[in-house]
Amino acid sequence: MPELAEIGAWLRYRLPDLLAENRVPGAAVAVCAGGETVDAAAGVLNTVTGVEATVDSLFQIGSITKVLTATLAMQLVDDGMLHLDAPVRTYLPEFRIGDERAAERIIVRHLMCHVAGFEGDVFTDTGKGDDCLEKYLGVLHQVPQLFEPGEMFSYNNAAYCVLGRIVEVVRGKPFDACMRTHLFTPLGLAHAANDPYEAILHRAAVGHIERTPGARPGPAGVWALARSNAPAGSMLAMRPRDLLAFTRMHLAGGVGPDGGSVVSPASVRAMQQPQVGLPDIDLGTGWGLGWELFDLPGGTVFGHDGNTIGQSAFLRAVPEHDVAVAILTNGGSPKPVQAEIGGRVLRELGGVEPPAQPMPDPAAPALNAPRYVGTYKSSTCETAVSRDADGRLWLERTPTGITAELGDAPYRTELVAWRGDALLPVEPERGVRAPLAFLGDDGEGRALYLHTGRADRRVSP
Repeated sequence: MPELAEIGAWLRYRLPDLLAENRVPGAAVAVCAGGETVDAAAGVLNTVTGVEATVDSLFQIGSITKVLTATLAMQLVDDGMLHLDAPVRTYLPEFRIGDERAAERIIVRHLMCHVAGFEGDVFTDTGKGDDCLEKYLGVLHQVPQLFEPGEMFSYNNAAYCVLGRIVEVVRGKPFDACMRTHLFTPLGLAHAANDPYEAILHRAAVGHIERTPGARPGPAGVWALARSNAPAGSMLAMRPRDLLAFTRMHLAGGVGPDGGSVVSPASVRAMQQPQVGLPDIDLGTGWGLGWELFDLPGGTVFGHDGNTIGQSAFLRAVPEHDVAVAILTNGGSPKPVQAEIGGRVLRELGGVEPPAQPMPDPAAPALNAPRYVGTYKSSTCETAVSRDADGRLWLERTPTGITAELGDAPYRTELVAWRGDALLPVEPERGVRAPLAFLGDDGEGRALYLHTGRADRRVSP
């Protein structure tokens, strides 16, 4: 395909400068169309050692892992061993959260499309043993319920850890063994690693973080989050070609590279069907069973992003044109890199127009400041929204818990009107200005949630 070859040549020429412009230490990229794949790499895997990135280098894919976990679950659905609308306790009788009534009502489908409603950022390390997910369930006993199950979308890492535990209980073997047996092997993923012990056998990237805002990114102090969060994306690493091999299986209706069925066509279709709408915060338009869904001018797109300690991953696919792109990076400001490369691939090969960067609307009505002012809290950050003497609205986010331990920097910005109750930060964070929404009502006309993809609940006026 001449268009694909042209993209490949452009990637090899443009990628080094694009990384330098955004202070990204290293990256690897792969693009497929019509059964053919091109790839490119540039930069270094570690700024201290100077080891160069190659197309076979492994980068952590972060939360893109959730789509692989969802696929493992759908294989069980195909085999009649798992039912999406069955309560979680059908498979995990010991499942407990802070709200007993909610725990009884949460079903498997709720876990897969981020509507279970309990606090989702629980990164407790329960050890490196094969029993880590079993122990993780015990950590959830006091986790608060933020809203009724099924009420709305709020991104939930913990829910995918529960889903991973279901997979290993039903299969009768550890989660990483399920991953290798039921996905790595049938897909021929030769450059994929479940954990650091496997990754060290390959050329693996190290994440880089900014110790202070604006500082040059340096290697993170640890390579991965806890094994207990593996089903949500704490460890899985692979090269872009292998990530696209998984994606191409979904584009092919569940058929693997050898022509055998990895997951049924019905399950592939179900994963790409909207299960819940998303807040107006410049994410996709809906969420399926694992996949983030985008309804764009020119067609539909499915994909997922992944962010872990100093590494960022981007995956998009256009089913109507059999096109996909994977971009894996290890620090700096990856969003502009993803926007430029992903935008060109989607536009020129996929025939769809990627969403424009959100911009303030000068014609927007004045902000209803009393509705937004207050403090909102989750397990990983505390966010204060205040109004100054001139009537301007300010957001100040302070990392807490594990995000603070890993060096996540505080963030302060003015907020301006965008669309309705969705506001726009003036100052970019990691190269992008991501809208945030104020949802619900606390009974006194104030927003109950600050929604950034996750619903952080109001804790004070």
